[in-house]
Amino acid sequence: MFELAQLRCFTTLACELNFRRAAERLHMTQPPLSRQIQLLEHQLGVTLFTRSTRAVALTAAGRAFFIEAQALLDQAQRAAQRARQAATGESGSLTISFVASAVYDFLPRTVTWARRERPDVAINLLEMTTFEQLQALRARRVDLAIVRAPLQHPGLVSECLLREPFVLAAPSNHPLAQHEQPSLAMLDGQPFIVYAHTSWQPFNELLTGMFRSQGVEPDYVQSLGSTLTILALVNAGLGLAMVPRSASAIRFANLCYRDLPLPAGICGELHLAWRDDNDNPALPAVREALRQAASQPGEACS
Repeated sequence: MFELAQLRCFTTLACELNFRRAAERLHMTQPPLSRQIQLLEHQLGVTLFTRSTRAVALTAAGRAFFIEAQALLDQAQRAAQRARQAATGESGSLTISFVASAVYDFLPRTVTWARRERPDVAINLLEMTTFEQLQALRARRVDLAIVRAPLQHPGLVSECLLREPFVLAAPSNHPLAQHEQPSLAMLDGQPFIVYAHTSWQPFNELLTGMFRSQGVEPDYVQSLGSTLTILALVNAGLGLAMVPRSASAIRFANLCYRDLPLPAGICGELHLAWRDDNDNPALPAVREALRQAASQPGEACS
């Protein structure tokens, strides 16, 4: 079978129709060029050029072969370019998993940022629980995981991407929704919907611990794992709740949000995790894009 070097010799001669000029373009002498053309014709079993002392011309077979040879050379060049881009992380694909609460604000900003910074990297998104993300990382089904708590497991690296304050979610007709500056003390005895206590959901311990330290005792009427479900129940008038500020992008007809003065360190966090042996060339660039998106101006907690 012919080689790419033979195709380059052929296409150059086909363009020049002159052995001397073609050899100069190829930075070689005429005899090696003639041998390459003869070898190619022998391998194909056809005559590609007619030659005389005055002119060189393509045969019908040569004209047909020229179109395909040029396409093959173009494809080879594209393949080489794609390989170089993939090796440097400029192209390729990467899978990001995320907890549902990350989609309200941070994830759309992040993906927009990453795609602008790395337009030739295909980013695939998978919504999962934190436990499912841990399993997916171990099985190499995902490259990056966005979770609410750090994944402290052997072989995984975890870092905090951002912190955001909590806000009070209340039914619009609740007295606290009408108050200009509600306080934590006003939640004492109020029906309250809290995040479920699981090893993957850090908000329960954080918020209930805060209430205990402040001497506030809400009436915990429901314990749920989904921010969206919690807000739906608040909208139905079944209680109050505290949610990360990014969740205030969720709107219901009978729901409003109010800022509360909170003790230092009472924040919702998003963490980024990945395998320490992940060799996807696109990983460093996309990871940095996520960090840059997270560092954009926004709400922060002390």
